[in-house]
Amino acid sequence: QVQLVESGGGLVQAGGSLRLSCAASGLFFSGYAMGWFRQAPGKEREFVAGISTRGGNTAYTDSVKGRFTISRENAKNTVYLQMNSLKPEDTAVYYCAANWKSISEVSVHYDYWGQGTQVTVSS
Repeated sequence: QVQLVESGGGLVQAGGSLRLSCAASGLFFSGYAMGWFRQAPGKEREFVAGISTRGGNTAYTDSVKGRFTISRENAKNTVYLQMNSLKPEDTAVYYCAANWKSISEVSVHYDYWGQGTQVTVSS
């Protein structure tokens, strides 16, 4: 049984930082590219960041470039999203997802999803 469990969300003031973690189990973690997506109320789920199987390649949506950093530790079956200089528009539920072999910005390409963690940025 595959499980992806996000943690680290919360309430933070604008300009602050949070570090999200996603712990994976039940899958060959190092064979999966990992992604972070987010969904704000009334909006579609959007790609935030992705990382290749060994961490050598990353991708970000334009609105978070220079502020967010995705990383992974295959020995711990965990992927992270370091979020700095947070803005109110970053408020959303953040999801991690696993995609066999390659980074993708397209949510339907992902095989497994976590339940999400809420991030709220106050102004």
